Amino acid sequence: MKFKIILSICFFSISFLVIAQTNQNSAYAITGDGPNNFNWINFRQVNLSTGQIENSIFDHTKNTFVLTNAFTNVSSNDVTNNSKNSQGIQPALSVIAAVAFDKKNNRLYFTSMFGNELRWINLDAKNKTTRIFTLPNTALQLANTNDEANNITRMVIAKDGNGYAVTNDGNHLFRFTTGDRPVITDLGNLVDAEQNNGISVHNKCSSWGGDMLADAFGKLYIISAGKNVFVVDIDSRIASYKGTISGLPANYSTNAAAVDADGNIVLSSANVFEGYYKCSLSDLAAKKIENSDNKYSVSDLASSNLLLQKEADAANKFNILPSATINTTLSNKIFPNPLTGNTFNLALDGYKAGNYKILVTDMAGRPLQTNQLSVAKGQQFQSIVLAGRLSPGSYFVKIFNAMQQQVYTEKLIVL
Repeated sequence: MKFKIILSICFFSISFLVIAQTNQNSAYAITGDGPNNFNWINFRQVNLSTGQIENSIFDHTKNTFVLTNAFTNVSSNDVTNNSKNSQGIQPALSVIAAVAFDKKNNRLYFTSMFGNELRWINLDAKNKTTRIFTLPNTALQLANTNDEANNITRMVIAKDGNGYAVTNDGNHLFRFTTGDRPVITDLGNLVDAEQNNGISVHNKCSSWGGDMLADAFGKLYIISAGKNVFVVDIDSRIASYKGTISGLPANYSTNAAAVDADGNIVLSSANVFEGYYKCSLSDLAAKKIENSDNKYSVSDLASSNLLLQKEADAANKFNILPSATINTTLSNKIFPNPLTGNTFNLALDGYKAGNYKILVTDMAGRPLQTNQLSVAKGQQFQSIVLAGRLSPGSYFVKIFNAMQQQVYTEKLIVL
């Protein structure tokens, strides 16, 4: 009898793990209606391991919907199973190019191109009619939404639980809370890192469109339609060019991206029907997911997984990364932090022009490297190259002024 009970418990546990893994390997895709169709207004669930469509969440040609004002809770009362109801109300203001999955509240947030009104679907709802909540007259309404530069095409729910959205031109980074009445804040424009060597996050040809991901250390990652990847520090809004995704067909625009259960980046395209590709953050070399769906073009993907989650879990397990050291306040000046390479940046906003010394030490205070730094007026950051590869662990970065007074210290985590 005991054996049967234990066996049942084990079976239940294994089944639960399989279900959990399946959920982690699912994402939500914004798709067209079918082959050679670019009406990106449907919500479908896709398996990130196989690249196969698993479920239809909302198909505007089949599902009924009702639009509800999130402030007044007043709904449209005439619903049809077409792209809009008799009042002219549509599930989206136009095609959708930005969606984010909020796992905590089980919601899909999205904005429409040329509209930029925040809307969301509650996935817990069991009604046959899809209820779409809308937040009219929000801070997302820019001066001229007909300008392609103002279109929001990148969106994600970050480590801090907030949603983030970026306009095509990178001049507006929005943050929104994920409650019943979201608060939206325009954080300002993205700033190109000095080491980007002319590859700008604002460049229309190389850096507009695409999607946005988040990592377990609080950073954002913009993957442009032109295959370029930028790492964004939320506090400083500095966008550092990381590299260009290789291995994709020449005409394959990277409009959609999501993180799978293993921490890989899964990609899809809005302009070609070539299926799904996968790459790792470390080398950005894409490989095709064989036999993946190529019926639908995909304008955006959203999953609940974060990049570098395994690295963050390992750091926490060995007490390498206390929560106080994560860059979540404006006082943090080192980025990226944690560090996976041998170069980090120091944000210098607020520092007076003059000479400074940068000292890198171990946790015991033993000096490992010294750099002399001259800060000019208006300078925003400085790159520091480590002379040798540091072993994984914790270090201190200290800043001294010309009078040898220590003016700043911060813990640097090396993975």
